[in-house]
Amino acid sequence: MIEARYHDSVNVLQALTAPAASAPFDRAEWYALLAETGLTPLIAIASDADNAAALALTEDGGRITPLRNWYSFTWRQLAPAGAAGDRLLEAIARQLKTRGHRVTLEPVPGEDGSAERLARAFRAAGWRVAVEACDTNHILEVGGRSFAEYWESRPGQLRTTLKRKAKKVETQVLTRFDADVWADYEAIYAASWKPAEDQPAMLRAFAQSEGAAGRLRLGVARAEGLAVAAQCWTVENGVAYIHKLAHLESHKPLSAGTTLSAALFQHVIDIDKVDLVDFGTGDQSYKADWMEAVRPRFRIDCLDMGQPAAWAPLAKRMLRRLRA
Repeated sequence: MIEARYHDSVNVLQALTAPAASAPFDRAEWYALLAETGLTPLIAIASDADNAAALALTEDGGRITPLRNWYSFTWRQLAPAGAAGDRLLEAIARQLKTRGHRVTLEPVPGEDGSAERLARAFRAAGWRVAVEACDTNHILEVGGRSFAEYWESRPGQLRTTLKRKAKKVETQVLTRFDADVWADYEAIYAASWKPAEDQPAMLRAFAQSEGAAGRLRLGVARAEGLAVAAQCWTVENGVAYIHKLAHLESHKPLSAGTTLSAALFQHVIDIDKVDLVDFGTGDQSYKADWMEAVRPRFRIDCLDMGQPAAWAPLAKRMLRRLRA
């Protein structure tokens, strides 16, 4: 017998086993940080005698969406592999009809089967499901190369920039949290071209916890003692994640960001021996200089046609398809 239930606390996720290829965004600690920002969790769980599965969600006016923010590279199910997990996910999907008329899940990865699995579960539960690409993920598959071998394959302009500018700044890569370096990062980010941080306290707390766990790679570049570029990466399960990067526009001619990126790539490739570097979401052109492959991220939009509130969204969906 499968039991489906809801919780408004992310603490229940501690008892679940994360997926085999877990990322920072799968852990209960990540969802706890999200809840501390003011998001209201709706944790949907289904369990039987042997297994449990969960979707970490939030709900507003009958519209159910993932428990996430813009720091999350991905969102996916927390469920055991195979048929047992599939049955639990279907039970969750069916039960969610009692909480809302629309469930929109994004950005869901496809390379691990998550997008197909979730779409299948919601269809089996009677939802009207549409799946579409919603974002782009640039990655580097290291393939056993050294940093020197990887660097030889980079665009000539990028290699020339590093050769000309590398000696103009000093770089440091820390594997622990440092309050002074983090203050430098926050000052650089505030003065950079990037939009204001959505939840800076959450990002700092994440960096602190990752530092305590030995997963943080905190980089800073200095010119004549002044911090002019900073980056926050983490390393986990053979994957390096590039979370944040920024440089001072006032010192852009130094190309400190390029020099610091190269130092971090060298560290994660030659020292951490990662298999993959993940540049998060977004299709910014500069990512192609460093990465070699692109993966889609998917939006899974589910409508319950038994509820009148879902009819207008369905009409809009069909109109978009006709126009396309």
